[in-house]
Amino acid sequence: MRAIDTNVLIRFFMDDDTGQAEVARRLLETSQDQQEPLLIVPHVFCELVWVLQASFRLARTEVADILQKILVREVFVFEREQAIKGALRRYRQGRADFPDYLIGEIAAASGCRDTVTFDKALKGSPGFTFL
Repeated sequence: MRAIDTNVLIRFFMDDDTGQAEVARRLLETSQDQQEPLLIVPHVFCELVWVLQASFRLARTEVADILQKILVREVFVFEREQAIKGALRRYRQGRADFPDYLIGEIAAASGCRDTVTFDKALKGSPGFTFL
């Protein structure tokens, strides 16, 4: 297994650099052919969301769709997969940022009663207590 970083995912899904996009495609194809999965850690998803929103100016629904496409590709495995999936569901429906929902999901999976926050976008959101 190999870990994959945000830049490889961006090049693969956004194709903003033709040369690097081709290298990323070959990596995914080779990994799939050799049945060697590529690990994606939660931090990569957070950074990916930020880049897609800040640099590519994608809307929330577009970002969520890209994350969903990543989650269903068999070549990828995920650290904290259930937390990522839960955060994506909440991100699609909520007002807060993906990393905030991911923090809440990881906290809940760790046995926390709630996640305390100053983020107004999470006010009233289940599992969060607004201070």
